[in-house]
Amino acid sequence: MPGGLPFIIANEAAERFSFYGMRAILVVFMTQYLLDASGSLDVMSEEDAKGWYHLFVSAVYLTPLLGALISDGLLGKYRTIILLSLVYCAGHFVLALDDTSRGLAVGLGLIALGAGGIKPCVSSHLGDQFGSSNQGLLARAFSWFYFAINFGAFVSSLAIPWLLQHYGSAIAFGLPGVLMLLATLIFRAGRYRFVHVPPGGRRFLKEAFSRTGLGALGRLTVVYLFIAVFWALFDQTGSSWVLQAGQMDRLLFGVELLPAQIQAANPLLVMLLIPVFSYLLYPAINRVFPLTPLRKIAIGLFVAAAAFAIPTAVQLSIDQGGSPSIGWQLLAYVVLTSAEVMVSITCLEFSYTQAPKTMKSFVMAFFMLSISLGNLFTSAVNFFIQEPDGSSKLEGAEYFLFFTLLMLVTAILFMLLARFYRGQSYVNAEQPVMA
Repeated sequence: MPGGLPFIIANEAAERFSFYGMRAILVVFMTQYLLDASGSLDVMSEEDAKGWYHLFVSAVYLTPLLGALISDGLLGKYRTIILLSLVYCAGHFVLALDDTSRGLAVGLGLIALGAGGIKPCVSSHLGDQFGSSNQGLLARAFSWFYFAINFGAFVSSLAIPWLLQHYGSAIAFGLPGVLMLLATLIFRAGRYRFVHVPPGGRRFLKEAFSRTGLGALGRLTVVYLFIAVFWALFDQTGSSWVLQAGQMDRLLFGVELLPAQIQAANPLLVMLLIPVFSYLLYPAINRVFPLTPLRKIAIGLFVAAAAFAIPTAVQLSIDQGGSPSIGWQLLAYVVLTSAEVMVSITCLEFSYTQAPKTMKSFVMAFFMLSISLGNLFTSAVNFFIQEPDGSSKLEGAEYFLFFTLLMLVTAILFMLLARFYRGQSYVNAEQPVMA
C-alpha cells in the first residue's frame, strides 16, 4: 500500500465527521431552531426544509466540477484540496456564529463550495497513489476510503444531534468546524508522502475535448443519469426519513433515540457490510456468474427499490394512526445500505478506471454531478407537490410509493443498458513519491 494512504484515510474520516455531523441536524435546525435577525424563532415548514436541504446537497455535488477544473487544469489536486478546505472551515464557523437565515445561507454556500470542490480531488488523489505494480490493491484502498467516510459519519451522526439538543446550534455546528480544521492539518502533514500528479494544463483541455475524452464522458454520463435516481432516494435518509422517524416509536433497547440519530445506522452498517460484500458475497456470486461493476450496480438499484418499499409501508401505518417501531426503519437502512455498497463504492472505482489519465478529477466530478442531479430532482418534487393551502399533492405513504416505483423502473432500464455498455480502462504508470 502507498505510504501516503494513512493521511488520506485519516483526512477523509475527519472531513466526513464535519460534513455529516453538520448535515445530520440541518432539517431539525431549520424546522426548530432557526432565528430571524431580532432573535425570534423563524422556522421553516417541513416541505420547505426538505426542499432547501436537498437544494444544498445538490449544490455540494455540483461544485465538484469547479474543483476538478482548478485541480486538473491549474493547481493540481494537493493545492486545490488545501485551498478549498480553508473555505470549507470558514463555512462551518459561520453556521456556528450566526443562527439566522443569513448565516445559514452564507455558511451553507461556503460549505457547498469547499466540500464539493475537494470531493473529486480527494478520491482521484487516492487513485493517483497507485501505479501498474499495485493496481490490484486499488479496489481494497477504495473500500478502506469508504470505510473512513462512514466511520466519521457514524460518530458524528450520534454526537452532533445530541449536542444540538443539549448545548444549542453554536456548539453543534462549531465542533464539525474544528474537525474540518483537523482534517486540513492531517492532509498537509502527508505532503511529503504523496505521489503528486501535476495538473494537465493544456494537455487536460486537449484530452477533455478529444474524441477519447468526450467518448468517455458521454458513456459515463448515460450511466450517471440512472445513478442520479438512486441518490434521489438515498439522500432522503437525511430529510423525509428523519421526519418520519419523529412519528415512530423510537425506543430501542430501553433508550429513546433522537430522530436525527437514526442516520447513524447507515455508516455503521457500511462499515459492517463492506467486508461481508468484499470477502464473502461477491466471491460467492462470482462463482455463479461474472460480477462486473455494471452488474453490481444493477443489482444494487433493485435492492434500493426494495429498501424504499419499507418506509412506504411504515408511513401507511402512521397514516392509519399507528406508531410503528423504529426497528422497521432500521431494517430499511440495512437494505438501503446494501444497495449503497453495490452502487456507490462500485461506481466510485468504476469512474476512476474509466477516466483518461489527465481527466481523473474531472470524471470524478461528473460522478458527483449525478448526486447533485438526484438531490435537485428531490428538491423540485418537494417544492412542486406543495399546495397553496399548505397541503401536499403526495400525502403520506403516496410520497414514498412514488419514489419506490421510480427506482424500480430505473433499475429495469439500467439492467438493459449494462448489457450494451462498452468502456475502456486507463491505468496510471508508476510515479515517484515527491513533495
